[in-house]
Parts: sequence; C-alpha cells; structure tokens
Amino acid sequence: MVNGDGAHGHTEEAESKQDGNGEADGGEESNEQEVIVIQDTGFTVKIQAPGTEPFDLQVSPQEMVQEIHQVLMDREDTCHRTCFSLQLDGNVLDNFAELKSIEGLQEGSLLKVVEEPYTVREARIHVRHIRDLLKSLDPSDAYNGVDCNSLSFLSIFTDGDLGDSGKRKKKGNELEQIDCTPPEHILPGSKERPLVPLQPQNKDWKPMQCLKVLTMSGWNPPPGNRKMHGDLMYLYMVTVEERHVSITASTRGFYLNQSTTYTFNPKPANPSFLSHSLVELLSQISPAFKKNFTALQKKRVQRHPFERIATPFQVYSWTAPQVDHAMDCVRAEDAYTSRLGYEEHIPGQTRDWNEELQTTRELPRKNLPERLLRERAIFKVHSDFAAAATRGAMAVIDGNVMAINPGEETRMQMFIWNNIFFSLGFDVRDHYRELGGDAAAHAAPTNDLNGVRAYGAVDVEGLYTLGTVVVDYRGYRVTAQSIIPGILEREQEQSVIYGSIDFGKTVVSHSKYLELLEKTSRPLKVQRHSVLNEKNETVELCSSVECKGIIGNDGRHYILDLLRTFPPDLNFLPVDGEELPPESQRQGFPRQHRHRLACLRQELIEAFVEHRYLLFMKMAALQLMQQKANKDTKTDTPAITETSETISESNGKELEESIPGLAQAKELAETLVAEDGSCIDPKSREVVLNACKAVGSISNTSFDIRFNPDIFSPGVRFPDDSADDIQKQKQLLKDAAAFMVSCQVPSLVKDCLDHSALPMDGATLTEALRQRGINIRYLGSVLEFVDKTPAKTQLEHFYRIGISELITRCAKHIFKTYLQGVELSALSAAVSHFLNCFLSSFPDAVAHLPPDELVSRRKSRKRRNRVPGGGDNTAWASLTPSELWKNIASEAQSYYHFTVQCDSVDQVVEKYGLQKITLLREISIKTGIQILIKEYNFDSRHKPAFTEEDILNIFPVVKHVNPKASDAFHFFQSGQAKVQQGFLKEGCELINEALNLFNNVYGAMHVEICACLRLLARLNYIMGDHAEALSNQQKAVLMSERVLGIEHPNTIQEYMHLALYCFANGQLSTALKLLYRARYLMLMVSGEDHPEMALLDSNIGLVLHGVMEYDLSLRFLENALTINTKYHGPRSLKVALSHHLVARVYESKAEFRSALQHEKEGYTIYKNQMGEAHEKTKESSEYLKYLTQQAVALQRTMNEIYKNGSNASIMPLKFTAPSMASVLEQLNIINGIIFIPLSQKDLENLKAEVHRRQLLQELGKNEEPTEDSPLELEDKIPID
Repeated sequence: MVNGDGAHGHTEEAESKQDGNGEADGGEESNEQEVIVIQDTGFTVKIQAPGTEPFDLQVSPQEMVQEIHQVLMDREDTCHRTCFSLQLDGNVLDNFAELKSIEGLQEGSLLKVVEEPYTVREARIHVRHIRDLLKSLDPSDAYNGVDCNSLSFLSIFTDGDLGDSGKRKKKGNELEQIDCTPPEHILPGSKERPLVPLQPQNKDWKPMQCLKVLTMSGWNPPPGNRKMHGDLMYLYMVTVEERHVSITASTRGFYLNQSTTYTFNPKPANPSFLSHSLVELLSQISPAFKKNFTALQKKRVQRHPFERIATPFQVYSWTAPQVDHAMDCVRAEDAYTSRLGYEEHIPGQTRDWNEELQTTRELPRKNLPERLLRERAIFKVHSDFAAAATRGAMAVIDGNVMAINPGEETRMQMFIWNNIFFSLGFDVRDHYRELGGDAAAHAAPTNDLNGVRAYGAVDVEGLYTLGTVVVDYRGYRVTAQSIIPGILEREQEQSVIYGSIDFGKTVVSHSKYLELLEKTSRPLKVQRHSVLNEKNETVELCSSVECKGIIGNDGRHYILDLLRTFPPDLNFLPVDGEELPPESQRQGFPRQHRHRLACLRQELIEAFVEHRYLLFMKMAALQLMQQKANKDTKTDTPAITETSETISESNGKELEESIPGLAQAKELAETLVAEDGSCIDPKSREVVLNACKAVGSISNTSFDIRFNPDIFSPGVRFPDDSADDIQKQKQLLKDAAAFMVSCQVPSLVKDCLDHSALPMDGATLTEALRQRGINIRYLGSVLEFVDKTPAKTQLEHFYRIGISELITRCAKHIFKTYLQGVELSALSAAVSHFLNCFLSSFPDAVAHLPPDELVSRRKSRKRRNRVPGGGDNTAWASLTPSELWKNIASEAQSYYHFTVQCDSVDQVVEKYGLQKITLLREISIKTGIQILIKEYNFDSRHKPAFTEEDILNIFPVVKHVNPKASDAFHFFQSGQAKVQQGFLKEGCELINEALNLFNNVYGAMHVEICACLRLLARLNYIMGDHAEALSNQQKAVLMSERVLGIEHPNTIQEYMHLALYCFANGQLSTALKLLYRARYLMLMVSGEDHPEMALLDSNIGLVLHGVMEYDLSLRFLENALTINTKYHGPRSLKVALSHHLVARVYESKAEFRSALQHEKEGYTIYKNQMGEAHEKTKESSEYLKYLTQQAVALQRTMNEIYKNGSNASIMPLKFTAPSMASVLEQLNIINGIIFIPLSQKDLENLKAEVHRRQLLQELGKNEEPTEDSPLELEDKIPID
C-alpha cells in the first residue's frame, strides 16, 4: 500500500478505527469530536479475478477504486496483472471514484477483474511492474539510494516475523537450544571494532534468478505497418535456460515473435503463447521462471510491509557490499529520460512545482478532514519536490544540465531543469562582498531555508514562500527553488515591490505585504520598524531589508531571501564601538566569524522570550508586594526600573527563594497582565509599565518582546526619531547573546550531567545543541565549558562525541574545497586518498593518479572548464596526512576557536580516546561518501587503509523543510500528557488516534510515526498486552531502520525496547540476539564508554543470568557497574541497583562472599540516600540476611565434609536458578517501567500519587531523588 491509508493489509488499524472515540471527553479537546467524521466503518467485497477463486477484501467507503487496483497488484495471486478494470454488474468502475459514491456497491458485492487492451503506456507500466516484482527482494536500490528504498536488518535477528504470525511456534522453554555466547568483538573490553557485521548477510537477498535478461529490444519503436497490426513495443529476453526470445507487446497482450538480434521478423512464432500478462507467457516457456517466480512472490508477501514501503525522503547508506551490476531496462530508460513523477501526473508534462506547492497551501482548513487532506497534499508535494530537486542538483553538478547563462564563468552559472531553478553557493557578482564573500554565500542558503521553514510553520493565508531545498554534492552547494511565475521574463528591479535588492541602500515597501507580514510578526518575534531609503525617506518594514516581496503573474504575494528572518548573533559579529555584556566577554566573545550572516536560531529566541517572561512575572509580583507593604507605611513605591540593570540573567532563582508570599503575588500579577493592558487602577498599570521596561518589552501595557532583524546590518540606516528604540533593540540583542552563553550552554551541560540529554553520536549531539538554540559554531565554547566543569569525568562521553564532531566537521570543510578541484574521472582516487590522509596510520599516503586520462589531456583542454566539477587539476594528489591534520587544527582554531593539539590521527585517537571507525562513520555521513563494507586496517604503517576500489559512491546531503501533521501532533501530545497524569487507557486511545492521523498525513513511514509506535508499545506492555507491544515495537524498529538508518542511535534504543518485550514473551534467544545487535551498533557509533552502555549491559547481563550463563552474565553486569559508577557517581541509586544485580549472580554461583560484598555496597547507598525506613533499604537488608544464612549453611556443610570425609550427612543446599519472573522484574526496573495492575482502585491511587508528586514539584519540596519514577515515557518527537 503506497499511501498506507487504505484498510487492506492494515486490518488491525481498521479495527482500532472502529472502537474510536465513543467516550471522548466533551469539553476537553474540540478536535476529539471531529475525528469521528473520518472513520466510517469498512465493509467487505468479493473479488473475482480470471483463473483464481473469488476472495474477500475489506475496504472502506472513502477510498478510491484505484486503491483496490493497488492491492490486487500487490497480492501474491494477482500481482502479475496491471491492465484491468473492475466491473460491478457489467459496469466499469471509475478509477478515481470514491467507493461510497458508487451505486449498488455494498457489503458482499462481487467485483469482477476484467482484462483490458494495452496501450503503449499500459505496456510500459506492465513491464516496469514485472521488473519491480522480480527485484522485490533485491537490496541494490537501497544501496544505490534510489526510489526511496532503504535497508533494514531486523528480520535477520528475529528469524522472520515476531509474535504468533511468524515462523516460530516453539514458545515454551527455549533454554535447551540457545547458544548465548556472543562473538568476541561484542564482549566487554574487546578492542576490535569490525565493520562487516554492520550488514549481516540476509539469505533472502541471494536472488533466485527468474530471468537472465529482460530489456527493450533494439527493434523499437514498431514501424508504421506493424503499428497498424497492434504492435506497441518489442522486448528481448534471455531465460535461465539460456533461451533467447523476442517478444511483442501488442494491444491484446504479449507473444513470441520471430525476430532475432539481427533480423526483424515480427510475425508471431509458432506457438506464440499469446498471454495477457508477461508472467503467464514466461511461465509457459521457462520452467525455472515458473518455479522461482512463485517462490519469490511467496517470500515477497511474507516480508513485513514496512521492509518494502517507500520512505518519504531518501535515506543513504554509507556502507555497501560489492553488488553485481545486472542489466535492467527500466533503470537504463529512467537514466536517460527525465522521468519525473512519471505516473502521478498528466503524461507528457513536467510538473509545475510552484503551482503544486502553492495550491496545496491554499486548500481549505476549517475542520479536521479538510486539514488532514491539506496537510497530506502539502507533505506529498514536498517529498516529491525534495526528490526532484535532489536529482536535478546532482545532474547540474555532474554537468548534465545546460546553464541558462552559458557564456558566464562556471561559478556564476544558473540552471533550470524540470521547472526548478538551481544556483551554486558562490558569491557571484560580489553580492556578498561586505558580508564575507563565498563563506557568506555558502551560509546564506541554509539561513534562507530556516526562514522558509519558520514562515511555513506560521502558515499565514495569502503569504507564499518558495519551495527550497539545499543540496551539498561533490563539494558544491546547490540551492534548488521553485520558480515564481513570470519572474524570469522581467528584471529583478521591476518585480521587487517590498524590501531591498542591495542590502538596504534602496528600500521599498507595500501595504499589502506589511499587512501579511504583521500576522507573522508575533509568532516569529519580528518587530515592525522603519528604515531610510536612498532619498532619506522613511520606509516601514516588518521583516529584514533583504526579505523581498514579489507579486507573481499568478497574483500571489511571494517573499524570498529570508536569510535574516532571525536577528544577528552578536557573539560572532564584532561591531566597532559596541560592548557585549560581561557574561559574553568573559568567554572571549565577540569572536570573528567567517561571514557576517551569523544569526540566532529560532529555538534560542523562543527560550530567551520564555525566560524574559518569567522574569517579567517575578518583577510585577515583587512590586505588588512592595505596594502591599507600603500601604501600611504610606510611602511611595520605588520603581524597579533602577534595579533592572542589576537583574542579571542568573539571579531570577534567588529572588524566588528570598521572598515569602511571592507565589500569591505572582497570581495577582498574572491577573493584571491577562487584562491585556486595560489595567484596573493606575497603581497596577505602573507596576506593569515598570516590569515591561525592565525586560525590554516593546509594549508598555503587556509583555511582548520582538527583535528588529536589521540592527547591525551594514548598509541599513534608521530614521533619527527611532534612535531610542534602536538603542533598546541593540541592548536586547546583547542580552540574547549573553543569555546564550550564561544560560543555554550551562543548561545543556546540566542536562547531560543528569542524563536527560544523552547524545550518542554527532547527529544526536547536533540535535541536542539545536533544540536549545545553540548553533554549531558554539561547539568549541561548549567543549571548553565542559572542560572547566568540576564534574568533567561524568561528561567524558559528551566531550568525546563533541571532539569527534568538531574534528569531522573541520575535515568536512577541508574536504569540500578539496573535492571542487577534482575531475570526475579521478573522484574515487581522490576520496580514498583523502580518507587515507585523515584516518590511516600510514605516514606517506601517495595518491594514485588514474593513468589512462593522461593521454587525452592536451586535446580537450579547451572545453574542460565548462562543468562545475571540471578543473584540470591534480593538486589534490599532493595532500599529505601531516598537512591535512595541520589544516584540521587551524580550521578548528579559526572556525570553532578551539585548540586541537595533534598532528596525526593516531595522536588524536590516543589523546581524546576516539575510535577510527567512528570517525569514518561520521565523515562518511557528513560528506555523502559510500564505502565498501570490509575490514579496514587503519593502523598499518606499511600500506594505506583505503584504495580507490573501496569508494563505491558519493551521495548528496540534502536539507529541506519537513511539513508537520499538526492535528496528529496535538493528539500525540495530549496522549502523552494523559499518560503522565496516569490515565493510561485514555492516553492509549489518544495515541492510537494520533497514529491514525499521522498515517493519514505522512503515509506509513515517518520518524514521528516511529515515536508514536514506540510509546504505544510501551503502553501496551505496561498494561500487560505483550503481543500487541511486540507488534508495535517491531514496527517501530523497522521504521527507525528505514527512516533514520540502521545504526542511528534511535534505532539502537528501539532494538533494546524490542528485546525487553521479546524476553517478556518468552523469546529468550531472540531477545539476546537483539541486545547483542544493539551492543555492536553502540560500540561502533560511540564506543564502550557511554552511560547508555550501562543500561544495555545490565539488560544483557540479566537475560544471561536468566538462562544460567553466570560467568558471561557477570562480565556484562560488572562492566555496567563500572560505567554507572563513573557516570552517575558512586553514591547513585543506579549504582546500588547495579551492585544488587551483580550480587544476585554471585548468589546463583554460590559465591556468597562476593555476593555479600556487593549487596553491602548497595545497602550502604540506599541507607545514606533513602534512610533506614525506606522499603528499598529494608529489601536490601533482608537480602543481606538471606545471603548470610546461605553462606553459613554452605560453610557448615563444607566443615562437615572436611570432618567426616565422604560419609558426611549433607543437608541439600538450595541453589536456585533465577525464575524468569524475577529476571523480568529486574529488567523492568532498570528500563524504568513499572507495572500498573489496572483495577479501578489501583488506578485511583496511582492518580492520587501522581497528583501528589506534581504538587510536591510545584512546591519545590521534591527533595527525594525519584530514581526510577514509574512513568518515564518521555518519548519526545524529534523536532527537525
């Protein structure tokens, strides 16, 4: 199912839809009511296809007839048909009609599948479909990163499907046949980091060959006289039995003709085997085809649908095996025609991307069904546009697209392909000369994209942005944009009616634009302001001057060049005569940056305004209290404005503690502000006024902070009468810069210390920074801050990931310019040479110039520089490792202001504890390199690690907007909130609902659906429905592998959750395999020394304990203990629990002395942290008593044996293997899951408990460390 929104093959979803929202809380959510509109109940129809028995199909009224076609083309017994119509009582059904609009179609109707005559188009579709069926198990599309295919390996570890539908019927006791020993490289302490296990061999992928060759014949197209006999096209095939056949596709179907490779004879052969489907024809002439095709389809339909559904955006794999390149007519044809969304659209027309992007925005959005339709359309067009733009950008850089200004030098060329406009990220015409030249031109597109994202999210009716995709490929940055109708026919000067085309020298404004932008100014925090134009007239704007307004020929109001949507970052913008606040200066700011376009992230603006709002409330409250106090003494209130300067960013907290009764005053303040400025008495008005002034609000009567994005822009001049205002705005920007270093960076570090942020690799580290609004250019400062933190050892993992991110980013910057000088024929040699210099210990890496190119150099010298990637250049070959590492160190110094004191890779690895394999993964992902999967010897001093044969491909790195499913997201959030309040069942329903809506908008595959499934699985598990938990978590794992990547940190965590549910379901060997896989990935992505590894190892140790592998279990548990002690501190409750787990294994081994030693450690921690009376402390002390008794009993028996020799009367000792239940209980505890027996009474108690907790937190009395709080369901959806 492409759209994933029909009910077939999704019967479980169909069922969950029916028990939808009977009991939605009326007042709570208005949109809960609307949902019901979408879910009409489904019904069943009978389908009768030629040559098969009639079968039942579950359908739903609002799907189209076309979707039944899709299902039939996917079903094992009808998949070989593409050209047919569906008929009800002899009437042909319209493909695009909704089922509910068809007369007479009801429960139990019989639909007949009727073969239709072919056209050329239908014949092509048929051949393409048959080729897809033949390739359905072949992973080469996933390796090559085409057609939104990507890899997934879960099924290898679970032997097919999980749960009851799978191949495994042997639940029961699996203990006998488990081999629990992991491969050597997975054991704790192993130094070996192999690459090959990253992609385990899937036996299904050894393709069962059905045909040797299927290609278009050279006799195409049919000559006129044959066209009139119904010939559509000719195919050439070689069967597995080596029979060469020539086939005619005609209007009636496919048959053998008498042509050979060199003679054309279109007459039907005898027998001609005329068949309506190619599969029927081939099955008659090739026994091997018949046998293998059937087997292949059986396997295809057994695969989980999530292994084969296309992802919305392409995911690239940085490793691949050597794949044989087989003949493939469809692929060959696609490469030479620009098949752009070939099926979806009016044949013969390229898509008008701009029209599609804007029309979908204009769809109505009054109620839920309308919004869903609109969001689904927006999402679909965006993902198609991103794919087309990526393909176009690669074609541009590969030199396959003619420039629209071919006379200019290469860097200045612009391109149009498939209605998309492409420009290169260079400073053409010195446009950015003032702002940093090429560096600015390189940063501008991503800034612009952030602007497009921001305006798109505000979604104001009538204001349009361009479809924008930024593609980095082969060292070039390409911006792809949709084209404003009419823009190419006129000069830019004429079309711009708002904003400036020369950075503010000349500026124009337009009332309609002001009105539209005014609507965005509050959510985006942009202040309306005036600037002077070249005639010194005042011009009013509501955006930065660069933001240009153009009315297209379609009458729509477009804004473009949104690179300064957000205000400048003064920490990286030294301005003459301006001083930064001391917080910034102390850390060495302002610093010189490559360009002057450094701006603050939207997340930072939001956080800053939130922080100011709290400050505002506190100040108003303080004044109210002063007023109260002064009423008694009748003195006048001293205004707080004088003290406002002293309220620094940090001491808001101390204010809070020092004043009694502040909370009530705060409530009062809220009522004041809520009135929106129409305050009751002048006294209160004054309070609000003072508080507004103190926090820099632009309004005097309510809290409202906005930024002027033109402050400090060179070339922009402000009218004199706004000097005061400009001064305030400058101060606000300085405060924001100080807020970054004094609040955001420390809060990030604090979150890492208490493990609420747990980055595992470069990508998750970047995400953690960006969520807090910290730009990556601050990475050096963040690392310095960590270095100075007292608890530095507990941040070692963070520091290590940060260093490796910093180094690989510096290497990426160098690689970018390095690649620009390489011609296409030397690409693999150049990339392997660069990787050798970067990672190999071999001291003098010598590049191999491709020899054969040298001959033809002279002749073609003239035409060389026509392609961006031309360049007659072998300079790259002279790079040496020491030179590269020197460059990396100087790049780190100049870009990140961070000192890396290392002049070779081995020093870096040694000094910072990095792993070469991790560095290889990071650099490959960042630059789009794909390498051959094999073991590389990085440390050999005699030969380089990489040869040019090891570089398989170079992919684009793509940035684009991710449109959101807003309604689904709200449901998801309210579901999370319900769960956190302890209303599990209601939460579960809301999240199921969110899942339906997500599927509706995104189709079946998306990161947000993945988060949704994970949470659902966790809820199912807590509520005791293990099978459902398994099924949902399996989907979450598959989806994470497909959408995020097979070794993404999120995937690793999904594997861990799945292992837990497998264990609970009695599938022990599967649980172990999954945990070992997670550990292998974790070792590769971040190494052993990481807090998450402790959790993983505790899980593995517990499962091994459960299957009585005690020695192995101890290796993992003791490693977990070491890591927990390091990262949580020796006094932490996690460490106590670790001691207890180790003690239990020693007890099972009857080594009581060691067991006692560990349990005592744990007991001491509990006693000191929780006090004597706490149940944990009591449990521990009971267990100590029990261990002591066992030890004494054992000692007695031993003494008895020593004394009386062999005839001693021995008491039988109780050595118990741990029960599965007890192991599971410990597993649940370490994974933060607490079971909730769902009787009504317990539920009430739980709610009360949760409520009590919240109260405690609000009162700030929450002193007790809640180590394993029951509902740790913080599955946040990743924000892009």
